[in-house]
This record gives sequence, structure tokens and C-alpha cells, in this order.
Amino acid sequence: MEIRMRRLLCQGVILLAWLGRAMGADLGAMATDARRDLDQALEQLAAARTEVESQVVPLSQEVARLEQQVLEQRLAVQKAERFQENALVELNALKTQAKGRAEEVKFTDALLSEYERAFRVRIHVAEQERWKPMLEAAAQAAVSTELTPAERLVRRMELLKGSLGRLKSAAGGEVFEAKVLSPAGRLEPGRVALVGPVGMFSSQDGSLNGLVQQEINKADPTAFPLPASLTDGVRALVSSGTGLLAVDPTQGNAVKMASTKETIGEHILKGGVVMWPILAMAAIALLVAAAKWLQLSRVRLASTADLQVVLNHLKQRSTDRALSHARTIPGPAGDLLVTAVEHSDEKKEYLEEVLYERMLAAKPGLESLLPFIALTAAAAPLLGLLGTVTGMISTFNMISLFGTGDPKTLSGGISEALITTEFGLYVAIPAVLAHAFLSRKAKGVLGSMEQTAVGFINGIPEKAGVA
Repeated sequence: MEIRMRRLLCQGVILLAWLGRAMGADLGAMATDARRDLDQALEQLAAARTEVESQVVPLSQEVARLEQQVLEQRLAVQKAERFQENALVELNALKTQAKGRAEEVKFTDALLSEYERAFRVRIHVAEQERWKPMLEAAAQAAVSTELTPAERLVRRMELLKGSLGRLKSAAGGEVFEAKVLSPAGRLEPGRVALVGPVGMFSSQDGSLNGLVQQEINKADPTAFPLPASLTDGVRALVSSGTGLLAVDPTQGNAVKMASTKETIGEHILKGGVVMWPILAMAAIALLVAAAKWLQLSRVRLASTADLQVVLNHLKQRSTDRALSHARTIPGPAGDLLVTAVEHSDEKKEYLEEVLYERMLAAKPGLESLLPFIALTAAAAPLLGLLGTVTGMISTFNMISLFGTGDPKTLSGGISEALITTEFGLYVAIPAVLAHAFLSRKAKGVLGSMEQTAVGFINGIPEKAGVA
């Protein structure tokens, strides 16, 4: 303030001097006026200084107060910043904790879903209807968007509580009402006694008693009848809780395998129309093989003793007795000896031709009908293959119409198609063996006849061979 006043005073003096010189005024007067003005200015300066000095203390106090406020505000800001940093740390910790809780909720939901699926699959088939409402409620709660996560968890825990109660009740076995399919396909009301994995059913009228199993492609459980010796025990166990416990150690596999068994007639009918020519050829081949075996078995071969007797009679010139003995041997071997005796007086070369012709004449009779057995052995597998091909074509036609959703239908069609091949091999293998055996036997007869003919030619007297 003081410096400003001095500056103003100097400016005033200079201005007055310039004005005095410009106006040509008396320098003395101007000095007097300037002195007077200077005094006034000094007085004003002193007054201003006094006023400034009077205002310095309040202003200093105000400045100190404001500085104190600034300091306090800075401390408040620093405190707020520290609080914000702590809040951010706590917020991150809460976010991490919330994320962990969300993962736990997802994991719990996944565990409950897996438990529900396992429970649905592993409970006995007879219990499906009893647990169906609770299973459906749990499944609906799992996908509901109207429920909070806590409400969904509470509703799904009901199934867990119920399953734990089931474990307690099933520990010693339990009996409950149920409806089970009979083998005829009717739903029969009755009671089921469940002991572990074994379920036994007895209808209300007592006509159906057996093990409860799940049959393929059927939603309801099926009761498989038991032997008559076990029926009374099962009925007593279901009705009173005391009786015979029928246990299937294969857990249903034995019952399923027993249900797939069929009679030979049913098995043949599954093969279709191709089975009839296969069976017809098999029957004819069997009759032919039996007839040929009887025929060849009844053929009497000329023994060495018989040949020697005939040769001795010829050596004694007793042709009639030789013929009589030769005629006592039935069949082609006897006919061969008779022909040999009748032509014993011929040359040996001619005799050989006659005997060889006789053997050729006997060969068709010995080997007759054997080609049919060979034909059966060759044709039966081909007919079986034909049935398999036609059956597979029908199966694939069904697949093109209805798809492959039912593996049982597909496997059933393939198995039926293979039945013809099965029976074709059943027929062909014995036919091959029979043909080989009978052909060998026929060749044995021809070989014996050849041996007899050679022995006769070599043993006839020399004179008898001269014309």
C-alpha cells in the first residue's frame, strides 16, 4: 500500500512540474504548491499506512485461519483417499468371495443334478412310479427362472432328504404297492417286496408271482414268473414279510437270457421262406444217407476163403459147385464171382474185360444218390446266404423308414437274417461228412471187388483159361 502511495505522489509531482512549465507559472508558487501537495500526500500516506497497519493483523489472522482450514481439508482428503483404498480392497475381497460362493453354488447344482440322474437310474424299476413326483419337482426346480437360487436349492434338497430316508427304510427291506406288467402285457396291481437290488412281486389275486425286472422298450416294470417251487415262498414274503427270498446273482441277466430262449420251431420260423428248401434238402439228404448206409452196410464182400473155395472147385473141374458157392454170396461181389466162373474157360485177357465190365456195371448202383448228398452240401450254404442277403435287405429297408433308434429291432433283424446261414451250415457240414463216408464205403466195395477179380484171374487153373 505504501509503495503505491509513493508512486502516486511522484507521478503527481511530475505532472505538476510539467503543467507549471507548460503554463509558464511562477516556479516559486509551484514549489509552494508542490510542497503543500507533498505534505498533504505525506499526510495521506501516513493515514493510509496507519490504516494498512490496522488491517494487517486481522488479515494475518484470516490467512492463518484459512491455512489451517486448507491443512484440515488436506488431512480430510488424505483420510478419504485412505478410506477409499481400504474400501476398494474390501470390495475386491468381497467380489472374490462372491465369485467363490457362486462357484460353490454352481458346483452344488452340478452335484445335485448328477445325484438326481444317478438316483433316477439306480433306483429299482419298481420304485420309479413312487419317486416320480419328487423327481419331477426336483427337475423343474433346477430349470425354473422364477425361483431364487436359495429357493431352488431348498426344493432340490427335498429329493436328497427323501433318498436318505429311503436308505434307512430299504436297509432291512420294504414292501409297497405297485403296478407291474405281466408276461401277457397287462398291468397287474399288487405289492412289491424290495430287498436291496432284488424286487419280488405278488399280484392282489396271487396269480402272478415273480421277480421284477426292466424289459427293453417298456416303460413299466415287468414281472418274470418263477418256478412253481418258489412261488409260495415269494407270495408269503410279499404278504407277511417272512418267506423265501429269490435272489438273481446276475442282477437280471439270467432272467433276460431266459426270456430270449426259444423253441426250435420258433427259431426255424424266424428264418423265413428260405428255411423250407433248406430243411427239405436236409430231410431228403438224411433219408438218402440212411438208405445208402443200409445198402452199403448189407453188401457182403467176397472173402479170401470164398475165393479159394471157388478156385478149388474149378481146379477139380466142378463148375457147378463153384457156381453154387458163388451164388451164395449176395450182392455185386457174388454176381462178379458168378460171372467169373461162367467165363472161367475164356482167355485171361477176355476174362479181365468181362470182370472189368461187371465192376463198371456195379459202380452206378453203389454210388447212386451220393451226388444228391454232395449237391445238398454245396447248395445249403448258398441258400443260407440267400436268406441272409434278403433278410439284410429287409432290415436296411426298415432302417431307411424308421431309423436306427431301436438297437433291439436292428439286432433282431440281423439275427433273423443269419438264421438261414446257420441252418445252411448245419445241413452242409453233416452232408459233406456223410458224402465222404459213404463214398469211401462205396469205393471200398469196388476195391474189394477189384481185388477179388484180380485174385480170381491169377488163381484159375491154366487149362481153364485155354479156349
